Amino acid sequence: MNKLAISLFLVLIAITLYITYWSAKRVKTTTDFYAAGRQIKGWQNGLAIVGEFLTAAAFLGIGGLISFWGVDGQIYSITWFASYLVVLLLVAEPIRNSGKYTFADIVSYRLDERVIRPLAAVNAFLISLMYLIPQMVAAGALSKLLFGIPASTGLVIVGVLMIIYITFGGMVAATWIQVLKAMILLSGAYILAFLVLRQFHFSVNALFAAVANSKDLGTAWLEPGRWPMVKTPIERLSLGFTLLFGTAALPHVLMRFYTVPTKQHAQGSAMWSLTFMMMFHVLTFIFGLGAAVLVGNKVIKALDAGGNIAVPLLARTVAGGAGTLSGELFMAFLVAVAFITIIAATSGLCIAASSAFSYDFWFRVIKRGQQEHAGQVRTARLAALAIGVLAILGGLSVQHVNVAYLAGMAFAIAATANLPTLIFSLYWKGLTTKGAFLGMLGGALVAVLCVVTGPAIMGKNALFPLNNPGIVSVPIGFLLTYLGSVFTRDKVSAVKFRELAVRSRSGLGAES
Repeated sequence: MNKLAISLFLVLIAITLYITYWSAKRVKTTTDFYAAGRQIKGWQNGLAIVGEFLTAAAFLGIGGLISFWGVDGQIYSITWFASYLVVLLLVAEPIRNSGKYTFADIVSYRLDERVIRPLAAVNAFLISLMYLIPQMVAAGALSKLLFGIPASTGLVIVGVLMIIYITFGGMVAATWIQVLKAMILLSGAYILAFLVLRQFHFSVNALFAAVANSKDLGTAWLEPGRWPMVKTPIERLSLGFTLLFGTAALPHVLMRFYTVPTKQHAQGSAMWSLTFMMMFHVLTFIFGLGAAVLVGNKVIKALDAGGNIAVPLLARTVAGGAGTLSGELFMAFLVAVAFITIIAATSGLCIAASSAFSYDFWFRVIKRGQQEHAGQVRTARLAALAIGVLAILGGLSVQHVNVAYLAGMAFAIAATANLPTLIFSLYWKGLTTKGAFLGMLGGALVAVLCVVTGPAIMGKNALFPLNNPGIVSVPIGFLLTYLGSVFTRDKVSAVKFRELAVRSRSGLGAES
């Protein structure tokens, strides 16, 4: 299996490197590097968004969770799918119509740029990096488990490929790699679902009955409350709250809506992403329950306590079994796709982090908007290189630590610190610079404090009771931003709000 997986992995890498070579010749300006020249069509961007968001956690993690804990793991599929309704209804069209590159561009448009942009850039950078490092660690763990190479070697390989993709190809390469990865992933997922359901005469009811009648599983696998992370209703609600609203403010997700030419394409992007997300997430319970019944969660746990190998083991089982060419080949294919999934996800996060530094901080704050296009592209590429090296070093330093809280912290900060300022910037005339500053800084501190003092870090001695702080931290973020704005004044912000309102609703002036 290792030889097959490595061979298929090298074939896919060769294809993505060619895409990078093709893309590098098309990166001439900063708009090309940051926003793919704003020439990506709606359905293409929808696929790219799905490729961006369907990380190893979605492809391998959800299936593993369901195989271990039952339908509790399905909460990730439900909320990640529903989160794009929030994106579609609240931010997709206004963001594209504003004509800006980044989150910091939007919030600083009507506020004091000298105060807000550095903080917005730092927030975006930290969120991207905190989400990037767990992906790197996952790559290392999977490389050891599935390819038979040291975890540190796998981590470095993914980091180097990520640097190559972004440094040379920018958003153009990232977009087309995501499109390719999404199509392969969806195809593999539907083939796997077909093979699993064939074992149950293509009846979902028969699958549920097999789970309920299994002596190792039982009806408890079909009922909520088994997984300790969401054992209580408040925990489930808080996790859903964090994922639902955190997605709408993740920098690498927001950047996708700057790559399309018109507001219609922005709306189409969100609609297509909803469609493709639904097409994938409707299958995850089949993977998880199928693995629990056909492979056995005891077998999965014996090979990988985290459950990340559940889906590949299921693929081998339903395609012919261990030792057969068809079984080993299909398992190797899904393993290779999982690695491409990680590399594609890290590429999007890398460009979001590099743009936060090179564009929002260096170009807009340090250079005050005075830098030629060639210099901007050069700075962006150097920033991507530095971010890649930092991510590799960060991943190597926490390989043996439970880094799940980093991803949770990224969502928590995005939902608590960035989302209130983003929503108020687009929809509330009363937002002031001081209110936005208080909300972003205070919200980030509240989110970090809740995670650091929660059970994920402190265990049984936790000061904050919830594993996921969203239901507490997000309302605090909105409240801080609101109160900070109510008790201060900002006439410039009120005037600029009218201009931004025209832009965000009509697209007029976006190209300038």
